[in-house]
Amino acid sequence: MKVHYECAPCFLRQAREALDLATDDEELKLKITSQIIDLISQRFHPGAPANEIGTDMHRTIKKETDNPDPYHRERKISNEIALKFLPEVKKLLKEDSSLKSYLKAAIAGNLLDFAALGLDVDMEALVLSAMHQELKIDHSSQLEEELKKAQNVLYLADNVGEIVFDRLLLEKLEEYLVKVTVALKKKPILNDACLEDALEIGLDEVADLTTTGTDSVGVIYKDVSLEFLELFYHSDLIIAKGLGNYEGLTEMDLKNKPVFCLFNAKCPPIAREVGVEVGDSVVLKL
Repeated sequence: MKVHYECAPCFLRQAREALDLATDDEELKLKITSQIIDLISQRFHPGAPANEIGTDMHRTIKKETDNPDPYHRERKISNEIALKFLPEVKKLLKEDSSLKSYLKAAIAGNLLDFAALGLDVDMEALVLSAMHQELKIDHSSQLEEELKKAQNVLYLADNVGEIVFDRLLLEKLEEYLVKVTVALKKKPILNDACLEDALEIGLDEVADLTTTGTDSVGVIYKDVSLEFLELFYHSDLIIAKGLGNYEGLTEMDLKNKPVFCLFNAKCPPIAREVGVEVGDSVVLKL
């Protein structure tokens, strides 16, 4: 996805929050903010890929503060929130065990996102509300048809906390007799899930686990490992969670591969681009 005008202030908002989490050194924060403004000034132009700028910005913050994981505490909070009301989500899934219901649960988990929504948001209320929403774009029947044909599925994970709900969907996918591999980040960036986060909740019990080979926001073709690209292009079906993966996948040559993006449209540029309102949930075939 290319940048929209709102992306610039959003980058600066994210930078401020990440810096406040990464260090208490006010002089260092001022110095790094100047670097971030220079980065945005040089890279922000019509046609620029949004997630590439975001990736370089957060890498700069991690490097300059010597803090490899500024969102460490928020990542733990996300897990705690997800596990806290997982029983209530499971109860809703017992009432409706359709694939669409499990997709909605996974998308509700996508709202556990401090990077996109900020640090002062009632995540619990948002997630439970999303479980009761209808999908604004609903390509779930097409996804189900592809699942019936597929043998190998690559599942691109997004955030910590969110992967608790992904596990529910992955268990549902077992009914389609597909081999699922979940790709996570090799190193922390924002609140994105890494391999150790997935192992913590037992995701390896329901799928094979791998990494993208890097710490980019979403997927960036020139940044991911060759091993990941080989897996990507040899998989029969791609299921991708979150805004970052949507941003990256729309910049890639998908080679007519069936790719489905599951996310909540948490910002105006994404909502405008796919034709929904902010806060709408979608299962979107690219």
